[in-house]
Amino acid sequence: MEGHLIPDPTNENATILLMGLRRSGKSSICKVVFHKLQPLDTLYLESTSKPTTENFRSLINLSVIELPGQLNFFEPTYDHEKLFKSIGALVYIIDSQDEYLNALTNLSMIISYIYKVNPKINVEVLIHKIDGLSEDFRLDTQRDIMQRVGDELLDLGLEGLQVSFYLTSIFDHSIYEAFSRIIQKLIYELPALENLLDLLVQYNKFEKLFLFDVNSKIYVATDSSPVDIQTYEACAEFIDVTIDLDGLYGDVKDSDESKGNPTKCISRLQNGSVLYLHQMIRGLALVGLVRLDNTDQFSMEFKNALSLIDFNVNVFKKSLEDMWKNSRL
Repeated sequence: MEGHLIPDPTNENATILLMGLRRSGKSSICKVVFHKLQPLDTLYLESTSKPTTENFRSLINLSVIELPGQLNFFEPTYDHEKLFKSIGALVYIIDSQDEYLNALTNLSMIISYIYKVNPKINVEVLIHKIDGLSEDFRLDTQRDIMQRVGDELLDLGLEGLQVSFYLTSIFDHSIYEAFSRIIQKLIYELPALENLLDLLVQYNKFEKLFLFDVNSKIYVATDSSPVDIQTYEACAEFIDVTIDLDGLYGDVKDSDESKGNPTKCISRLQNGSVLYLHQMIRGLALVGLVRLDNTDQFSMEFKNALSLIDFNVNVFKKSLEDMWKNSRL
């Protein structure tokens, strides 16, 4: 990257643009979500001084562009119109522990411009660093920010523009949940994926299913039932257990298709449920919570139930392979 050029994503990638004032947490989010950096280690990160872009390969190819908070992207040296036209989602990060009125003014200015050149863009606002706020104050802060942004957009004549808000922290799963929902909006095949996952839930005693990107713990799809954060956390943490036991990450990272047999792992919980993981394509894993009447792993009933689940999950995997292949022709 040279001079004042803003990195230009490839056309085949879904692109997310991270913006926000200095020290709002943009770099920390990138490092934790996409590079597995421990949250406490982000305390030693230097502030981003120039635009950066990174590409990630999962079910879709994803580009994440981070712009420094001090950057005046309206300077003539930046082709801001080309940049904004090329992105699928603007993710604006607000530090909830700091005075945020300047950030809201900055956000409104950006939205007013970006909507003119790219009216189909998804505008996503992360109300970040909520780990330092009480539960009541988090909700008060969210309501205040949503009200102020809504009033600003109304004054600008943009009352029809939809903006999504998320309470996030890098010290819990909220940041992964937010990025999961943001990335899902960029996946054209999402309705078909959700339909297939609903069928798996309906016929296989799954309580909840997630299609995870193993590296980032972002789920690129889930069935249509509401997401319970505790179920999500259990499934996400089960990926780490499987990685430690079976080298799952090394297998799925190196090729589209696993060499030999795909990784599969099950674990019984004390409440009678079973965590189920099955390796998919392109660094993905299907992870879900199954409710079985008899969880004695030596019983014939248990073995028959898992055999049926394995069969149907392999059908799903084949559908996923065909869908991805056909959608990229």
